This record gives sequence, structure tokens and C-alpha cells, in this order.
Amino acid sequence: MPTFHNTPIHPTKIVCIGKNYAAHIEEMGGLKPDDMTVFLKPPTALSDTLHATLGETLHYETEICLLMHGGQVQGLAVGFDLTKRETQTGLKKHGLPWERAKAFDGAAVISDFVTAPDSLDDLHLTLHVNGELRQQGHVSMMLYPPQVILNELNHFMTLCDQDIIMTGTPAGVGPVEAGSEYKATVYNGDQVLVSHTWVAV
Repeated sequence: MPTFHNTPIHPTKIVCIGKNYAAHIEEMGGLKPDDMTVFLKPPTALSDTLHATLGETLHYETEICLLMHGGQVQGLAVGFDLTKRETQTGLKKHGLPWERAKAFDGAAVISDFVTAPDSLDDLHLTLHVNGELRQQGHVSMMLYPPQVILNELNHFMTLCDQDIIMTGTPAGVGPVEAGSEYKATVYNGDQVLVSHTWVAV
């Protein structure tokens, strides 16, 4: 489980923002939504292990993760919104919810949290797979940057202390491959805020 200053995190929910980078929407063949796309993962989705398969091949989606306290962003981490893409495609085709593809046990792999900077306006992330850059994205590329996400969510949902928000993924998603090394990093400007390396199993 992820920690914040060595204290384990126990969220009531993991709130995920989908379709938040235009280039990712394009690579998935989707359309820009009229409203912010929101879905949930249960706390049981949290895992320390990056799996390549859980019944089917999983796809990585690297995301900046926010830790809530008192209605404000307290901590920041990097993580993977893992997706059963084949299952998701079938669900989308029939207009069905995504939980079977997104909310399974092990679907949220998140690093430990560090203290969030005062401003979230210059955050950006990278993912290197076996040393090769696969994903990168700045909050300026988001359709809904962090403060807008919080404003939108507060219209209809209570964000409890230790809840986690996953803010969406930039272009470059792909299948997780067992034995490969995945290094995900979040920066504030030129400063590394948090970085973690997983080897997929």
C-alpha cells in the first residue's frame, strides 16, 4: 500500500479522471467529452505489484496522483491506472460501465506520496520502459487541470481524507510486459518530486 511520510494510506475511494489529455483521446479513437469523465476504483484496487496479466493482458496508463486532506491536496505520487483493454473495448461497444476493466483488484499501482507543492501548475510526468521514454505530459496539456478537477468533483462528491485522485494519462499507453522495467517520475518544473521503478511480473 502507498504511504505518506511512512504512514499507510487508507482511502475510501480512488477517483479517476478519464480522457483528460487530447492526444490520449486521439490514440484511443475517442471523442472529446462534453463533461469531465469520472470513474471510481475501490481501495482493494491498490497494489504494490505491477502485473502484466490478470486474466488478460493489462495496459499501463501513467498518472499524477493526488492525496486529499481537509478538502485540499496534501500529497502527490505517481501511479498506473491499469486497464483490461480487451474487456474495456467490449464494454464500450455495448455502452456498459467500465468497472470490470478498471476496478479489479490490483488495478491501481501507486508510489508512496510526498508533500505536494504549493502550486500544481508546473507538474509533469514521464514514463520510461527499459530506459525508453514512452509517456510524458504536463498539466498544461490536461483538459481539466488539478484545480478544475477538484472544483468539478466538489459539485457532486465528498472527497474524504486520504482519498486519491488519479488525474488522467497522456498519450503512449501500451501493454505491460513481464520482466520489463517501468520508471515513472513526476516533476515540479525541473525538480523531481517523486520517482518509482517497478519490474512487471
